[in-house]
Amino acid sequence: MNPIYDFIKKYYIDSIVYKQGYNVVNTFTFAIILIIAVVLIYRYLKKRIDLDHRFVLGNVPFVLLGSSVRVVEDADFLTPPISYLFMTPFIYILIFLIAFPSLMILIRLKGEDYWKFYSAEGVILSLIVLILLFSNLPVVNGWVIPAAISGAFILTTIYSLVFSKIYSEMNNLLSRTVFFSHMVDGFATFLGIQYLGYWELHVLPRFLIDTFGAWVMVPAKIVVFLPILYILDSSKEDENFTNFIKFVLVVLGLAPGLRDALRMGFSV
Repeated sequence: MNPIYDFIKKYYIDSIVYKQGYNVVNTFTFAIILIIAVVLIYRYLKKRIDLDHRFVLGNVPFVLLGSSVRVVEDADFLTPPISYLFMTPFIYILIFLIAFPSLMILIRLKGEDYWKFYSAEGVILSLIVLILLFSNLPVVNGWVIPAAISGAFILTTIYSLVFSKIYSEMNNLLSRTVFFSHMVDGFATFLGIQYLGYWELHVLPRFLIDTFGAWVMVPAKIVVFLPILYILDSSKEDENFTNFIKFVLVVLGLAPGLRDALRMGFSV
């Protein structure tokens, strides 16, 4: 037996092949890779564009694209080994390889208006995948997506009203988008586990849910992200940097939240 191969198989390969969810080892590894990727991409982009709300919102359709394509794998439209490419972490790489070249080309061709054409491309690609899903799968739990989005919208509205009074620096579009994204994820997780029999893949949320129950996900998200947003919005760092961190946070919340809501809607 090869101990190195056994280690890799146990903590990395099996979690993908057998859909076992995350473990401490692969979670830590993916976190390091994410941090390195974020630093490299940020350093490259900050020299070329302003990382403002247009950049973040222009990427939202590609987040939806990633979530939709992920559901294609959930629905077993694909078979191994191709299906593995549509699972985390490879799905992030796949969407990056679609989005990033398009972003670079449109920046060169369209200048400051790049984000309009970039987001339009993401919308078109997302619609193609969503049409594929809705035309081939029955909607079993159609209430899930409206419930998750409505819950997120209500709490985001409360967030905006509260912080417009007590700390207006946190009541900006990108901070509200981060908060909304993670509320979608929190509500989708709660609804799926509490009412539909799904289970949590990630290590820390799984521990919290096993300890306190699925209801904990929404308040846990609030407790975690309010301090993070406060730190970002009170920081003296370059605004490009804080905006890019918010972009990463939007992806980490909205991508799994939309994927879970779509998946549960189709009961796959």
